[in-house]
Amino acid sequence: MAKSDQDLDPETVPALLAEVAGLTHPEWLPDFARLELACHRAMNVPLPVASGLSELTVNPSLQLISVPWKHLLTLLTFAKKNDMERIEPGNEQILIWSDPANKNLRFETAMPDHLLALKMVAEQIRPEEAAKQTGKSLAELDGLLWDAVRKGVLLAPGSRLRRSATFASAASEQLPAAEVFTVQCYLTPTDNPYGVTSDLPSPTPPEEFPSLRAISLIQELRQFCWNRFVRPQLAFCGHNLLSHPDFFELYQLAADHGLMTAIQSNTADRDTIKRLMGIQRPDYYQVNLEGEEAYNDQIRGAGDFSRTVAFLELLSELGVPNMVQLTLTKGNLHQVIPLAKRVEGITGGLTFNRLALSEAGSRFTLPTPTAYQEFLKQYLAAVPTHPALLVHDNLLNILCEEQGKPLSGGCTGHGCGAAFNIIAILPDGAVHACRKLSSPIGNILTQSLEEIYTSQAAARYREGSTACNGCSLKPVCGGCLAVTASFGHDPLTSKDPYCFRM
Repeated sequence: MAKSDQDLDPETVPALLAEVAGLTHPEWLPDFARLELACHRAMNVPLPVASGLSELTVNPSLQLISVPWKHLLTLLTFAKKNDMERIEPGNEQILIWSDPANKNLRFETAMPDHLLALKMVAEQIRPEEAAKQTGKSLAELDGLLWDAVRKGVLLAPGSRLRRSATFASAASEQLPAAEVFTVQCYLTPTDNPYGVTSDLPSPTPPEEFPSLRAISLIQELRQFCWNRFVRPQLAFCGHNLLSHPDFFELYQLAADHGLMTAIQSNTADRDTIKRLMGIQRPDYYQVNLEGEEAYNDQIRGAGDFSRTVAFLELLSELGVPNMVQLTLTKGNLHQVIPLAKRVEGITGGLTFNRLALSEAGSRFTLPTPTAYQEFLKQYLAAVPTHPALLVHDNLLNILCEEQGKPLSGGCTGHGCGAAFNIIAILPDGAVHACRKLSSPIGNILTQSLEEIYTSQAAARYREGSTACNGCSLKPVCGGCLAVTASFGHDPLTSKDPYCFRM
C-alpha cells in the first residue's frame, strides 16, 4: 500500500484492502478496516452539550455497521492470534460511538433492544405507542432508553430539576440539579410514637389514600419526570403498609411504569417480602429504631427492637436493600453509635432526623446546641470505622468543611430538598414540601402534580430559608426547616437554631 499511486487517507483504506483480501490477506480484512474507519469517524464528530438539547437525541457519532463476520470486534482491542482464528462467516451488526461522558471510544454488538431504543428516538415513537407495538411494558421501554442514555448511544438534555439562580450566592456556572425526583406517598397513616407534628401535619387524616388517585398519580409521576429528564421514585409510606388491600397492585403498577420504588414502613413476614421482590426490588426498605433495645421498646412497645432487628436480618438474607431511621432526641443522643454497631452487617445504613417538636409540646426534648455539636463531631469521627453510619444530616457538612473532608449531599442529596427533589403526600391528599413539617403546597386530590410543583408555595419552600442566603454550604445544607419551625421561628426566614457555622 505504501507503494500505491493512490493518495492514502482513512477513507480509501477499506477499498484498497479489498483488492488483496483472500489472496495475500484474510478475507475479513476490508470489513475490519471499515470498523476501524468507523472508529476514526466517531472520534472526530463534535458532540453537543446536554444543555443545548431539548429532547432525546441519537448520538451523532453513532454508526451502525453491518459486517458478514462474527467476532471481528475482538480485534479492536488487544487482539491475539487466537482471536483472529475465532473469526467466522456470519452477519453481525455493530454499534460504534464516542461516549460523551468521558470522550472514550465505545463499541459493541447491536442487540435488538439497542435497535429498538434507537428506532423510538429516531422516529419519535412515544413509549406508550411502542408498548402497543412490541408488547413490552413501559418499564422495559423506559429502561431501554435510560440504558442507552447511560451508555451514550442516546444523548439526553441535562436534568431540568434545577435550583434557581438565586438559591445560592456562590457563583457557579452549573446550577445544582437533581437526577431523581421522589414522591413519598402515605397510603396509610404513619406510626408516630413521639406525639409530634412531624410526618403527619394533617389534623384528622383519613384511613387510607384513595387507590384510584394513586393509579393516576403513578402515571403523572412518570410523565412529570420524563418532562424534566430525571428518574422517578415513588416511596410507599405508612404503618402496616404492605397489608393495605391494594398495595401490591399499586406496587406492580409502579414497577410496570418504570418507577423506582422504596418502602418506609414497619416489619412484614417472609412471604410478603418475597412477593414484593417478585415484582421489583425496592431501592430501599426503611424501618425505624429509636436507640438501644430498652430505650427503643420504651417508645415503640415491648419486643419492637428484637422484631425489627430480625426483620433487618430477613431483608439482608433476601437481598432487599434496607436502612434504619432514628429520631434524635436528648434521650438517645449517646445511643446512636452503639446502635450502629448493633445493626452493622444487616443494614445498608443508619441515619437520623432531629426531633421536630409540635406546638403542643412533647414529653421528649432536644439536646442543647452545644451537646448536639459535640455529638456531630463524635459521629463524623466514627464514620470511617462504622460503615452503617450515613452522613445525611445537613449540619455535618459544617464539620466536613472545617476538617477538609468531602461534603456530603446532606438530607436529600441536595441539602434541604423540600419541594425540590422530594415532596410528601398524606392520606387525605394534602401535599407538603417536607414530611417532617407542616408545609402545605397543594392537594393531589384536586390538583395535578405539575400544578402543585410549579405553584408559588412550592417555589418558596424550594428557596429555603433566606437566613442561609450567602452561605456557600446552602446547596448541600440549608439547615432543617422542621426543627426551626418547632422552635417557633419562621422556617423560611430564620436560621436553624443548631447551625454553628461562623
